[in-house]
Amino acid sequence: MKNFMDENFLLNNETSIRLYHEYAKDMPIIDYHCHLSPKEIYENKRFKNITDIWLSGDHYKWRLMRANGVDEEYITGNASDYDKFLAWAETVPMTIGNPLYNWTHLELQRYFGIHELLNLESAPSIWEKVNALLNSDGFGARDFIKKSKVQVVCTTDDPVDSLEYHQLLQEDTDFNVKVLPSFRPDKGLEINREGYQEWVSKLEEAAGTKIATYDHLLQALESRVRFFHSIGGRVSDHAIDMMMFAEATKEEAAQIFQEALAGNKVSLEDEKKYKSFTLTFLGKLYSELGWAMQFHINALRNNNARMFKEMGPDTGFDSINDEKIAKPLAQLLNALELDNKLPKTIIYSLNPKDNEIIAAMIGCFQGGGIPGKIQFGTAWWFNDQKSGMLEQMQALANVGLFTRFIGMLTDSRSFLSYTRHEYFRRLFCSFIGEWVENGEVPNDIEFLGKIAQGISYTNAKEYFQF
Repeated sequence: MKNFMDENFLLNNETSIRLYHEYAKDMPIIDYHCHLSPKEIYENKRFKNITDIWLSGDHYKWRLMRANGVDEEYITGNASDYDKFLAWAETVPMTIGNPLYNWTHLELQRYFGIHELLNLESAPSIWEKVNALLNSDGFGARDFIKKSKVQVVCTTDDPVDSLEYHQLLQEDTDFNVKVLPSFRPDKGLEINREGYQEWVSKLEEAAGTKIATYDHLLQALESRVRFFHSIGGRVSDHAIDMMMFAEATKEEAAQIFQEALAGNKVSLEDEKKYKSFTLTFLGKLYSELGWAMQFHINALRNNNARMFKEMGPDTGFDSINDEKIAKPLAQLLNALELDNKLPKTIIYSLNPKDNEIIAAMIGCFQGGGIPGKIQFGTAWWFNDQKSGMLEQMQALANVGLFTRFIGMLTDSRSFLSYTRHEYFRRLFCSFIGEWVENGEVPNDIEFLGKIAQGISYTNAKEYFQF
């Protein structure tokens, strides 16, 4: 029996132990998709206490606290930070089997040197120890990034964002981590969503141009893509909750845009046409600029209408969608490939039933002399846990090149989430090690070590070329 979360945590055989400790463990991190605040990075935000850095905005923890019977007052309400921390500490022992149990203790160990189990009894002393560290030198937002050996951070940014803090960070010679914007134009694609017209007005202001026609809209979007590029952006991101595609002419898309700009809702078929033409336009632009395009598919958002009305989005009331993705995804990728304008693309689905669909799909569109040009993105959100990660890896290995996988990202708003890279690295080293132990691949530790380093870091470095 192993000791709880010792140095060989999740490493199930001698090969995996060597791969992790000798090859993967100390590799740098390229965090090519996250939701960190560039303002907080620039200002090197200091955190007043552990609740501030650990529980503020973390809907992963909020969901488990609610499931444990914690009153909302102690989650997102007006309870004191200490009482909120106690409520989480009381919940933690009940999270065994959930990745947050391991993540919680990894974060305490790696960033604060605390190896005690967190529970209601240990909470007061852990509160004091962590808070003392947070109020000392070396525990600001930038410090956590540097301690985690992060080389690149790609934030998530709306086309209308000014990117002022990205520009300031570029000028700051005291911080050698690249903090780059990612282009996230969801509000410009969700033509039926509340606030679409207001967003177009904001795009007018950001692009410095009047948007009265669809041509104007495309010109403004292109202007912002090129602005992002000038600041170092090389990645886009699209939340596609329902994958859709419909053939459309530019004239059709223009008429649909005029209808929406007038404040009217459009039909589902027209929504498909507008999104398809606009996404295809953007994809061709990404291809021209050498960007990577990301699709996050099959989230079902804001399911609890009462709580959404009270608290807004990203508060823990999303789940897994069940829309069919194969045909419309193939149609969209093919529409770009027909003109030889398909950019590097990373595809994620929140529904694990799509694993084999995506793993097979990406094989249809590889090429251009780019290793792993079309990527099956790492297990995402509800799936970034042990079985979810292993199932994603197995699906990719079964029909594609696992060796070209660009690996892990945080997709987080927390500066402590980089321990998830450790969790991921331990799992894939164990995954490879099992092949060796079963005699399925040769025990060539040097060759396998290069693969481990590639999935940890170098594949992403070569893929994105930031």
